[in-house]
Amino acid sequence: MDKRIPALLTVCALGALTLTSCGSSGSSGGGTDADGKVTLKLVAADYGDKESNSSKAYWNGVATAFTAANPDIRVDVQVVNWNDIDQQVKTMIQSGNVPDVLQTGGYADKVADDLLYKAEDVLSPATRGNLIDSFARAGQVKGVQYGIPFVSSARLLFYNKALLQQAGVAQPPTTWEELRQAAEQVKAKVPGVTPYALPLGPEEAQGESMIWELGNGGGPTAKDGSYALDSQADIDTFRWLRTNLVDPGLTYANPATTDRKTAFADFAAGKAAMLDGHPSLIRMAKEGKVDYGVAPIPGKAGPLGSTLGVADWMMAFKKNGHRDQIRKFLDFAYAKDNMLKFDETYNLLPVTQDTLSALTAGGNHKDLEPFFAVLPNAVFYPLGDTTWDVVSAELKKGIGSAVSGDPAKVLADLQKKAQDAVANK
Repeated sequence: MDKRIPALLTVCALGALTLTSCGSSGSSGGGTDADGKVTLKLVAADYGDKESNSSKAYWNGVATAFTAANPDIRVDVQVVNWNDIDQQVKTMIQSGNVPDVLQTGGYADKVADDLLYKAEDVLSPATRGNLIDSFARAGQVKGVQYGIPFVSSARLLFYNKALLQQAGVAQPPTTWEELRQAAEQVKAKVPGVTPYALPLGPEEAQGESMIWELGNGGGPTAKDGSYALDSQADIDTFRWLRTNLVDPGLTYANPATTDRKTAFADFAAGKAAMLDGHPSLIRMAKEGKVDYGVAPIPGKAGPLGSTLGVADWMMAFKKNGHRDQIRKFLDFAYAKDNMLKFDETYNLLPVTQDTLSALTAGGNHKDLEPFFAVLPNAVFYPLGDTTWDVVSAELKKGIGSAVSGDPAKVLADLQKKAQDAVANK
């Protein structure tokens, strides 16, 4: 096993594709029942793109099997779509209806409010030791681990081979200019197809924007870790996108209202020629019978030397006092068979050593090999910063307007909000 791969995968928010909010039957929340049994409340993000493959079924299965092995502990499961989970969890916390276990995209803001157990309090030494080291370190705030990595992913350029061939594009683009030219050819020769799907809607605008910023030497932070949302590199990135993709009609008419769910669905239906995607798109493309390829993401001057590496997180709340029960549940949930099933179901990359070994053995996951190959150069959101969740939420809401309005003004407004978040933390 090549240990360089897990060593460089650290943080982020993978997101998901569904807009359907799901919940399970069972009790209304965590607590101690009249019969003395404890009910844990689990809130988890949905990774499915439709009801038939919602994460609800997976977590209900885990909960049922866990209670069968631990009859004194029930698990109430609530699965929420990615667009809504942050706000729903915020409302739960404000109302005192705090979950015992939360699986979502970020943890640091909960650490800032002193809501979480330390990872060492809710994981056995064996489970902690099975986490890929860099993932565990990425869950730290000021040297203490609170975030428990759950799944990981990375991004590559997906392209529809048939559409590019029909447009006369011989090879996938390696630079922004080549991407623009390829998109122009698709528009001219394959009418009715979106040449490049640019989703800057609230589902995952922070991810798509960061990928493009990296291609111009920018990103959300400066070298010292401070926010640099309105750096000249980032302003120039959005000016290029507006001038070369949005205004000429080579992408969606309004990227700021277009979510990744739409972009992925369009690609899987053969209605988009190119986009940045993660491994979950592989299954969708195959189901849509799209002959797809993947390639390094184009940068301004050449293939991107890095990619967006991401991880989603599990965390445990202190409020209900169920530390021992949470520990039993998390040890069960992180068992190899459970983690392997989730990763394979959604074409995600692992965060535990035994699951990584299982996935890489025997060459049974050829489709994922390009993603493993780019991980050594992956870069990540500043998720360990306790203000990142606030800043990320602002980026989701507002950064898409930088390709329709004045990028300098839009990014300056976002930078001010980021600085205010830092000042108020």
